Amino acid sequence: MKEYKAEFLRKAAGVAFDQEHRRRINHNIRQYDKAVVKGKERLENIQQLRQKAYSTKFKALHLLDQYLVEFEANFQRKGGKVIWACTAEDALKEIIGLLEKERIEMVVKSKSMTTEEIHLNEFLEKKKIAVHETDLGEFIVQIAGEKPYHIVTPAMHKSKEDVGALYHEKFGLDANSTPEEITAFTRTHLREKFKMAGAGITGANFIVADTGSVAITENEGNALLSMTSPRLHIVIAGLEKVIPSVDDLDLFWPLLATYGTGQNMTVYNSLVSAPAAEGQGPQQMVVILLDNGRTELLSKSRMRMALGCIRCGACLNTCPVYKNIGGYTYNITYTGPIGAVISPHTGNFERNIHLSFASSLCGACTQVCPVNIPLHHMLLLNRQEAVSKKIVPKNERFQLKNASSILLNRNRLDMVGGGFKNKVLRYFVEKQWGDRRVLPQFAPKSFSRMWQEQNQQEVK
Repeated sequence: MKEYKAEFLRKAAGVAFDQEHRRRINHNIRQYDKAVVKGKERLENIQQLRQKAYSTKFKALHLLDQYLVEFEANFQRKGGKVIWACTAEDALKEIIGLLEKERIEMVVKSKSMTTEEIHLNEFLEKKKIAVHETDLGEFIVQIAGEKPYHIVTPAMHKSKEDVGALYHEKFGLDANSTPEEITAFTRTHLREKFKMAGAGITGANFIVADTGSVAITENEGNALLSMTSPRLHIVIAGLEKVIPSVDDLDLFWPLLATYGTGQNMTVYNSLVSAPAAEGQGPQQMVVILLDNGRTELLSKSRMRMALGCIRCGACLNTCPVYKNIGGYTYNITYTGPIGAVISPHTGNFERNIHLSFASSLCGACTQVCPVNIPLHHMLLLNRQEAVSKKIVPKNERFQLKNASSILLNRNRLDMVGGGFKNKVLRYFVEKQWGDRRVLPQFAPKSFSRMWQEQNQQEVK
C-alpha cells in the first residue's frame, strides 16, 4: 500500500496545484451540474424513483444467479451465444478466439468502461488487430494515447484548443478548427472504419433477464453503427448489469440520462436481442459476462449494493476530491467515489485501498446517487477492512491505538500541559498530518483543568 499511496499523493499534489487543469475540470463539471439540476426538475417524486431503483437493483443482486441464467436461456433461444469469463484474461482469450476464427483484422468499438477494465485495446493491438474507438470522446483520448479521464466524459480534461491542436498534429486540420468542424471530420473519418470492420464491440448499460436483451444507451449513434455494420457483434458486460425485466428500463433509462447528462432521455436507446436476419446485420452476436472480482464483492453483504451502480458519473461530478485531483490520479479504471469503493475488491485490495482513505466523507456522493448507494459508508467499511487486515502502516496503527487510550481517558489527557502535548504532536503526528495543513495546537491548559481551578477559587 505504501508505494501506491506515495505515488497517488505525488500525482494529487501536482494536479491540485495546476490552476489551468482545475479551471477546465470545474468549468466542465459546472455545465453538467446546471443541466442535471434542470433535468431533475422534470422528474416527479424523485426520491421515490431513487428508492425504487435501489430496491430493483437490490433484488437483482440478491437473485443474481437466477437472473443471469434466465438471461442466458432467453438470449441463446434467439440465436445468440453467451460466454462466462471469470477473469479479464479469460475474457481476452475468448475475444481473440472469436476474432481469429473469423479472421478479423479490424474492429470498431463503442464506449465501454468494461473494455477499459480488461485493457482490451492494448491486448488487440499486440495481436496486430486494429482497434478504432468510435465515441468522440473515446476517439480523442485514443489518438492522444491516453485513457478515459471520466467514466461518462472521457475527454473532460481537454479544452477545445487542446483538441484542435491534437487534430492538427494527427490529421493536419487547422489548429483553430471549431468543435463542429472537428466532429464533422471525425464522422467522415470513422465512416469508412464502420464499413471495413469485421467486428463491432460494445458494452452494455443493462442486460435484461426476461427478454434476453442487451440495452445500450448513447448520444452519438456510433454504438448503433458498431453493432449493425460488422458481421460479428461482441458485447462485454459485467455480471452486475442484469435487471429483472424490460419494464425496469422505464425507470433506469430516464434516471441514467438525467443524472448523467441532465437529459430527459439519451438520444439513442437500443434493445438488442439476437443476431440479425440473413444479410441484414451481424450474423453472430456474442455476450461475454465478466466476473473479474465481482462475485468477491457480491459475497460481502454490506458492500454488495456497490454493484448496483449504473455508471452515471454523478458521484464523480460532486466529489470535492475528484474535482481537485482529477481522474488520472486514481490510476484505476473506475475513478471517483464509486471507484474508491469497488476497486479494492475487484482489483488488488492492498494496491487500491488507499483510495478509500482519499475522501472527505462529506456524503455528497451518497446524496446524488440515483440508485441510493451509501457510498461514503462503504468507504468507511473499506477502511475498517484495511485495519482488520493490518494493511494500514504500523506507525499509523501505533499512533491511533495510543491516541485512543489517551484521548478517551480524561486523567491521562490532563497529566501534562499543552506545551508537552504540542511537542508530542510535532514529533509523532506532523508528518502524517501533511505539509498542506496547519497542525492544531493544544492550549496551555485544558478546559477540564481550567474548570477545576475556577471551582476551587469559588469554593475559597
